[in-house]
Amino acid sequence: MKNVLLLLVFGWAMQHAVASGQSPELYELRVYVNNSPEKQAVVDEYLKASLMPALHRAGLHQVGVFKSTKGDHSMFLLLPFQNADQFVNLRGTLEKDREYQDSAKDYFDQPLKSPAFERINSRLLKAFRGMPVMETSELSQKKLPRVFELRLYESHTEDHARRKVQMFDEGEIQLMKDVKMGPVFFAETIAGSDSPNLVYMLSAANMDEHKEHWKAFLAHPEWDRMKNLEQYKDTVSGIQNWFLVPTDYSDL
Repeated sequence: MKNVLLLLVFGWAMQHAVASGQSPELYELRVYVNNSPEKQAVVDEYLKASLMPALHRAGLHQVGVFKSTKGDHSMFLLLPFQNADQFVNLRGTLEKDREYQDSAKDYFDQPLKSPAFERINSRLLKAFRGMPVMETSELSQKKLPRVFELRLYESHTEDHARRKVQMFDEGEIQLMKDVKMGPVFFAETIAGSDSPNLVYMLSAANMDEHKEHWKAFLAHPEWDRMKNLEQYKDTVSGIQNWFLVPTDYSDL
């Protein structure tokens, strides 16, 4: 029954195809919360040796795995799904994957009083129509040095959240592309904390370049025009952000 309800919700969320003919992807943004470098190493090894190969066998690609640049020992996992079935069925797929189950035994056998992580925080996202599928930069494709900024915009009502999404779809995404901010995805939270909110990710070769991209964006006359439009005023009530670097086995 739970799977049926999930499918109904996600099916409703994805019923509108974009003009390009591409249906919006779903993303799970998963954070393995940890305060210990030793336990981070346990999760890191599990993700590298067990989960990532299993995800690839299950048909998931462009999976991002990241660590914070600010000493936080949590691990960030970004999972793209083509449809709701793929999301709902992932756990069952992993349960049937004997290679995964054997490989992950040490991770699963962590003791009650010393688990591999404190908690897993997860949110389910639906891509914007203005960028319905994830874009992988040349930096990621060539595994060159790169940094990412993950940003979360909260809104104080559902309607203000809708209008902020509209702002991205009707110009802000394109502007970010024009000033070379390297957007990876834009998505609204379907289920998760701090709702209503949206989440997006930007990329650059390094932090200095990323700062220059932001300067170009904020100084652009099109941004000055958009931010002063009446329908977009007060659409963001709070901002959270994280600076991340990919692991050596991340697809992104």
